[in-house]
Amino acid sequence: MSARLRDVAQRAGVSVATASRVLSGNADGVSPGRREAVLSAARFMHYVPNAHAQALARAGTAQIGAILHDVSDPYFSEIVRGIQRAAAEHDRLVTVCNSYRDPEREIAYVGLLRSQRVGALILTGSGLDDRAYSDQLADQIRAFAATGGRPVFIGRHHVPGDAVLPDNVGGARLLARALVGLGHRRFALISGPPLLTTTRDRLDGFADGLAEHGIIVEANAIVPGDFSREGGYAAMTQLLDAHTGATCIFALNDAMAIGALRALRERNIAVPGSISLAGFDDIPSALDTYPTLTTVRIPLAEIGALAVTLALEPPSDELRVRHIGAEIIIRESTAPPRAEVHTS
Repeated sequence: MSARLRDVAQRAGVSVATASRVLSGNADGVSPGRREAVLSAARFMHYVPNAHAQALARAGTAQIGAILHDVSDPYFSEIVRGIQRAAAEHDRLVTVCNSYRDPEREIAYVGLLRSQRVGALILTGSGLDDRAYSDQLADQIRAFAATGGRPVFIGRHHVPGDAVLPDNVGGARLLARALVGLGHRRFALISGPPLLTTTRDRLDGFADGLAEHGIIVEANAIVPGDFSREGGYAAMTQLLDAHTGATCIFALNDAMAIGALRALRERNIAVPGSISLAGFDDIPSALDTYPTLTTVRIPLAEIGALAVTLALEPPSDELRVRHIGAEIIIRESTAPPRAEVHTS
């Protein structure tokens, strides 16, 4: 029969509470002699702590809930990698929930994780430009914070909580300037889901960068995607069939750009010889495409780790916002336009 906590306490000559504090690593106020007696007794009796009981006792501080759209998406998997790395450094357990961009599922997960007494909650991914959704989510977050929980948002807007905000607007603006600098004047866009704030921010930033040079993207040259490879493939096919005359395509994320690249390859359209292509995020596979993908680099793993750091910092009366800059990465998929472009 395995030794119990009370057996260790009895052998060490201390109370069960004192033994518990020493063995859980919270020995403040316990004399060195008593602490050593407990540790010696535990070693002698081969005592193994009840991990389940410890988890229940520490649930308010030891667990972090992460809600994201889809962990199979490289954007989110990189952020989760950063969250888990930072959580492991602080001996925290991470529970990951996929919302699949379903607002009701996301709000339900907030309530479920709150009922599980997680100490911190990280919501990752774009918010919705939807007042009813925002109000419901804000109510859940306030209830979570009222019980001592620490909410942190990655890429969110208008919801109470500390936040890590990548510069989607600035990154897209810098990309537009870089592509114009290569000589492009006719652009087409593979957009994202219309209600996502990330879609709005990246579209606005790119439009701002083009407007500095008097360039406007025609309405028929903007096709929505769903931030997936398949969505990028379908949108690229639609753009090619529309004969927009664009010399450069900007997909609002790398996954769609990779799908677009497949559509171009199937049409035997050379990239960047006939048309240039750029994405956003700099997911790891952006280096594995042929040609390699020009993109906007957002330090995804670092963003996830920073969110954990914010969640574990002492509470503050003021909301803390960390802005993360973007970097333009020019690779093989973009080049100056040729005089004659074939897009069908």
